[in-house]
Amino acid sequence: MSLELYDVTIVGGGPAGLFTAFYSGMRDLKTKLIDSGSELGGRMRIYQEKMIWDIGGSRPTLCRDIIDQLIDQANTFEPTIILNSEVTDYEKLVDGNFLITTHDGKQHLSRTVILAIGYGMLSLQKLEIEGADRFEITNLHYTVQELEQFRGKHVLISGGGDSAVDWANELVQIAEQVTVVHRRDEFGGHERNVVNMKNSKANVLTPFTIKSLQSENGEAINEVIIEHTETAEERSIPVDAVIINHGFKYDSGKLEEWGLELDNGCAVVDHKCATSIPGIYGAGDFTTYDSKVRLIAGAFADAVLALNNAKVYITPDAREVAMVSSHNAKFKEKNKELGLDDSEYYG
Repeated sequence: MSLELYDVTIVGGGPAGLFTAFYSGMRDLKTKLIDSGSELGGRMRIYQEKMIWDIGGSRPTLCRDIIDQLIDQANTFEPTIILNSEVTDYEKLVDGNFLITTHDGKQHLSRTVILAIGYGMLSLQKLEIEGADRFEITNLHYTVQELEQFRGKHVLISGGGDSAVDWANELVQIAEQVTVVHRRDEFGGHERNVVNMKNSKANVLTPFTIKSLQSENGEAINEVIIEHTETAEERSIPVDAVIINHGFKYDSGKLEEWGLELDNGCAVVDHKCATSIPGIYGAGDFTTYDSKVRLIAGAFADAVLALNNAKVYITPDAREVAMVSSHNAKFKEKNKELGLDDSEYYG
């Protein structure tokens, strides 16, 4: 059975990958996006309740809404999207096309590849206590999907970085009691936020770690035993919910075996977002270059650069950039669907 040939295969479904998929449609390229997760959005899925302020021209917007908007935009030109599929290998064929293999043995054929995997496959650092995973379906949390679920409750947060500090400052406003446990005396979060947390009604306990989780019914945690890291003193904290913010583990899979030039796990790209392998481009946090901007807005710029140069790689006499959307005939009918007849702009 022959494989369907795509012009562009995007690996990664975060902001860089999603905007690349949209822009690829603007450039009339047959597009496929492959992501290892069960949902699109990448690392943004972790902080869905956070407000995003730093996207140009966009009012402060909840991260989950930005994700939804990016997904809707990515689907504008109906790319093929494949989830739960980890890219593990590739082969550059004699005709110059790329044969891409995923963890399940499936193969994909593409003229170019754009890597937008962020810092790699992202997984949360789980609590290393035997049996803790059984509470993940009740009241042990690694991300915060809805703040309201903690209203009026006794919440224990374990961690000392930005996420732990930020959630503590958010939750003290609605929870009955917030206890923050950190293994060090110093916190790694933004200094001003740490001061705000310490000056709030949150009960901050350092240097302590979680020793055990107690459950009366075997289904939900009702008590956490913490231990002082220096004196071994133990304390019991009654809880309704536990939030673990111990950071993340990143795994670039087998990409390091591809022969890409890497710097601290990131692909080194040039001013065209081209990697050291012709036909493979990078976008977003997976890339590094002089004056790299690690913002969502920066990921969008990378996406445009990578895609435009992939287009020229495929068709050397193609325009170097797409026509802007305000005057791009591809949007003529779509604008009519939105109730705007701007035909005069398209000639």
